[in-house]
Amino acid sequence: MTNGIRITITKTAGSTPRDAGTQMMVWPDRTEGTIGGGRLEWDAIAEARSMLMNGQTTQTRTIPLGPGLGQCCGGSVTLSWERADGMIAGQARPLWIYGAGHVGRAIVNVMAPLPDFTITWVDTSADRFPKTETTTLVANDPSQVVKHAPDDADHLILTYSHDMDLALCHAILSRDFHNAGLIGSATKWARFRTRLAALGHAPEHISRIACPIGDPSLGKHPAALALGVATAMIAPQTHRTKDRTA
Repeated sequence: MTNGIRITITKTAGSTPRDAGTQMMVWPDRTEGTIGGGRLEWDAIAEARSMLMNGQTTQTRTIPLGPGLGQCCGGSVTLSWERADGMIAGQARPLWIYGAGHVGRAIVNVMAPLPDFTITWVDTSADRFPKTETTTLVANDPSQVVKHAPDDADHLILTYSHDMDLALCHAILSRDFHNAGLIGSATKWARFRTRLAALGHAPEHISRIACPIGDPSLGKHPAALALGVATAMIAPQTHRTKDRTA
């Protein structure tokens, strides 16, 4: 039995806080996701809970984001409310992260809430993972699970071992993948390039792995690395989304 209301932005015009397709769920005692907009979302949640109380199942409304809401965005959004069990899954990109150390945890903390990615997190021991709702895999040799990743997956290599990192690079380069990144210095990457070439990988193929990762201007703190990595991954996804909806 459905016991929630799904709110979806079905259309936008002008300046709006979120794009068309954005969803959130409302139950009597909690919410999940956000359509943004402050007062817009507050009123939408109140409307959803009113529907839960009176048994209404659907409605659609176009809402100007102007003085009536105490806002000055200048645009408008069309919202739909409907009874549902949960949000509709989008076309999320598969992201495989190897390593549950400080940097791995920081990156997962940033990336996991984003609806554009589905994360598979790999490490050598279950006790290295924090409590998480992210899909985790335990493998004595993480390079052996690379073959189970989709061909269009993104890979981030962040383990505690250079030998493990190299084996992961070799495994990823030996199959199809979308993008890959490796934590490390320019010196580490120069050595890896030589070793990967000796394993039979062509220079142009090796260059598909980005190393170092992150934005050097942000610093080397795990949270700063996570912000740089997330920004690099989100930017092309945002452009593709706009291309699809234009």
